[in-house]
Amino acid sequence: MSFEAWTIFALFWVVFVTTPGPNAVNCISNGMSLSFPKAMLGVLAILTQASLFLLLSALGVTALIAASPTGFFIAKLAGAGFLIFLGLRAWRNATRPAPAAERPARHVYLHALAVAVINPKSVAGYLAAFSQFVQPDVPIWQQMGVIMPTALVLTTLSYTGFTLLGALMGKAALKAVFNVWIRRVLAICFIVYGVLLGTSSTPQLEGVK
Repeated sequence: MSFEAWTIFALFWVVFVTTPGPNAVNCISNGMSLSFPKAMLGVLAILTQASLFLLLSALGVTALIAASPTGFFIAKLAGAGFLIFLGLRAWRNATRPAPAAERPARHVYLHALAVAVINPKSVAGYLAAFSQFVQPDVPIWQQMGVIMPTALVLTTLSYTGFTLLGALMGKAALKAVFNVWIRRVLAICFIVYGVLLGTSSTPQLEGVK
């Protein structure tokens, strides 16, 4: 991968991981409600998903997934339902005080991993990265030595920033009313993302080989 191609890929990935979505909302929520080290488990979960999807993209598996309308439709409905459920539950719990016992680390990680994996639209994002930036005349695993570190570093920086934003917002939410307002906004975000996901179309794969 040339330096010019790497620059374009890096810019694409910055936009990809900084555009607010379910992962960003979950990171902000974790930052508000958990200690910063424990909230970072959510970022670790996103990196796990990113690593898995990058490897699957390199193997061509994501192309097969995105090319299956039935599989995409089922995954889309499951993901949409999960996000809407999270939003409704968060709205219901917005006025309730935070539980005395913090969530176990395992729960924080698995919850963030579920949020990261269930969005089939991310398949299109990873597929776009590979269809546009991978050179067919260069061994794929040689290029992965550049693509994976770049993608994972940018992903870490982005979602660490969202988690830090949540921590700062949590400290600023000194009044109960303000805290409830923020939690309800995050709940609405989950519901909106779920509705958008449920009404989204199948990723277009023209030109992908």
